[in-house]
Amino acid sequence: MRTYRYFLLLFWVGQPYPTFSTPLSKRTSGFPAKKRALELSGNSKNELNRSKRSWMWNQFFLLEEYTGSDYQYVGKLHSDQDRGDGSLKYILSGDGAGDLFIINENTGDIQATKRLDREEKPVYILRAQAINRRTGRPVEPESEFIIKIHDINDNEPIFTKDVYTATVPEMSDVGTFVVQVTATDADDPTYGNSAKVVYSILQGQPYFSVESETGTYQFKTPESSPPGTPIGRIKASDADMGENAEIEYSITEGEGLDMFDVVTDQETQEGVITVKKLLDFEKKKVYTLKVEASNPHVEPRFLYLGPFKDAATVRIMVEDVDEPPVFSKLAYILQIREDAQINTTIGSVTAQDPDAARNPVKYSVDRHTDMDRIFNIDSGNGSIFTSKLLDRETLLWHNITVIATEINNPKQSSRVPLYIKVLDVNDNAPEFAEFYETFVCEKAKADQLIQTLRAVDKDDPYSGHQFSFSLAPEAASGSNFTIQDNKDNTAGILTRKNGYNRHEMSTYFLPVVISDNDYPVQSSTGTVTVRVCACDHHGNMQSCHAEALVHPTGLSTGALIAILLCIVTLLVTVVLFAALRRQRKKEPLIISKEDIRDNIVSYNDEGGGEEDTQAFDIGTLRNPEAIEDSKLRRDIVPEALFLPRRTPAARDNTDVRDFINQRLKENDTDPTAPPYDSLATYAYEGTGSVADSLSSLESVTTDGDQDYDYLSDWGPRFKKLADMYGGVDSDKDS
Repeated sequence: MRTYRYFLLLFWVGQPYPTFSTPLSKRTSGFPAKKRALELSGNSKNELNRSKRSWMWNQFFLLEEYTGSDYQYVGKLHSDQDRGDGSLKYILSGDGAGDLFIINENTGDIQATKRLDREEKPVYILRAQAINRRTGRPVEPESEFIIKIHDINDNEPIFTKDVYTATVPEMSDVGTFVVQVTATDADDPTYGNSAKVVYSILQGQPYFSVESETGTYQFKTPESSPPGTPIGRIKASDADMGENAEIEYSITEGEGLDMFDVVTDQETQEGVITVKKLLDFEKKKVYTLKVEASNPHVEPRFLYLGPFKDAATVRIMVEDVDEPPVFSKLAYILQIREDAQINTTIGSVTAQDPDAARNPVKYSVDRHTDMDRIFNIDSGNGSIFTSKLLDRETLLWHNITVIATEINNPKQSSRVPLYIKVLDVNDNAPEFAEFYETFVCEKAKADQLIQTLRAVDKDDPYSGHQFSFSLAPEAASGSNFTIQDNKDNTAGILTRKNGYNRHEMSTYFLPVVISDNDYPVQSSTGTVTVRVCACDHHGNMQSCHAEALVHPTGLSTGALIAILLCIVTLLVTVVLFAALRRQRKKEPLIISKEDIRDNIVSYNDEGGGEEDTQAFDIGTLRNPEAIEDSKLRRDIVPEALFLPRRTPAARDNTDVRDFINQRLKENDTDPTAPPYDSLATYAYEGTGSVADSLSSLESVTTDGDQDYDYLSDWGPRFKKLADMYGGVDSDKDS
């Protein structure tokens, strides 16, 4: 027998205790005092000290649904420069200024004029300022403050359905899931218990019960959870054992079929609900799913006892995560005329906190994208304005970045590109496209075209350039040339008479006025130089007065002069080189007597070739005491035979300089010397040295190692040798 039972479900919400915000202590904000010179009428200047500004608030929060007869008091704005003489005026701007919120311009008291609903708008951002009533100038910088609306329990919970219908098999075990009921409350869930919902059953006991806080399964997950994140577990009971107790879970119905997934934990036979797609608290805060649990293994003989499955409702609440502000556009494109004055507003950007708290944001310009600080932004409303003059011809596009930052959490910020196009204004005059210098033949006819003129303009008018050409007024009368405007941004210079005489007038200077057709009209004057030249019968120029610009059959005078100069310079260079060759200076081998070191001096003397084997006797150089053998030159036939000269032996104490000079003199006076350049080496190693020869060539003939410790006693000049030879033994020992 199946019976139907009905029960009533009662829900109630906790009533929070009345809360009132107490007056806060005096809050002071402002800037360090510093002097500022204000420009007054005439040439007089006064010094104005800018002192700190004091804000005094009775409360920062207003209760919603205020039912009092008087306006609800918000706070008070007071400046230290207010002397109570009525010279200052307080003004208010921002959300609801002048409508929801008003300010007494004399006392600075701020009041709310209407009942406020937190569910409609929870936060108001306003700005206040004190200005001089007489001059209208601000005496304090504009300051921003926030008014938050306190929630009261003025909304009742509402079920998501008017009627819930459910069935339950008879003989069901205690604890069997029947249905999921859900109610929501529009009050503030972050303040008090106004939005907390509690469930209870009015009728239907003792057969049914309800979970007082959730109504059944309920999970929470932050909106930042990546796909695959587990949210919670659900459990279905099965009295069987083994594979007959295995359970499969699946989502069959609900709002989050594509947002969530469920898998079975094979060890615990629980259903694990995971995130399938990225969540967004601002788009959807609650998802309701129907999860079904079933047996994958059912014996056919027991099918008549089925169905072997059950379902449960799962409620998933998405939790808000503090996210950075979001701009209303991915990018902004603004335009402004290049003649805009400083502080001209171009446009604005808008960004909001996507979180439920709707935290206020402030704006700034990334100065890395605006190094010259050409633009600025109002930190409160995002208005973009100029801080310097613009020039389209210098830079057409300005690409800057605007930053929006949460006031309560500066770490949360976002950026948006802002492209500003500078619109053209006719502020440049047209000018010649190039420097024009032309000629006219002496036998030219009247109305003959001698030059075509073109102009350019830095401006870029919307309808294109339209130039006009004319002779300057001072040259229009009595001119020997005329200007013909072709109406296509070009003009021609025409002759006005037959024949010109270069001896009477060799050069004409024509001032030409070029004007544009934009507003305001801009014009400039350019000069065209016209030379009178002699031409052939084809009109080709041959010569022009004292200057020859281009000659068709030869070179110009300037070119000939340049060629002659090059030739003269080349001849002078050759003569100087020959003189230097004849007057070669022979530098001394050793400049200082103290500098007793091996020196190599190259005389660049060329030998007699491969056959020149008797030009010198190298044995003499190796041993000054050797006697030269009488050998005749085999490479030449001498006119007279001279006996070879015997070179006297050098004394033991002969100075190197004297030895070299002696050998040089002997070679210069030797009649048997070859009559052409030869290489003569005057190397000489003195005798009587304590160290004997320092050459490494003879060191190989020694029978044993030598002691070079005495080199360290010879002073700094031999320090390098002492280091090289003195450390040999130590190296071997190591």
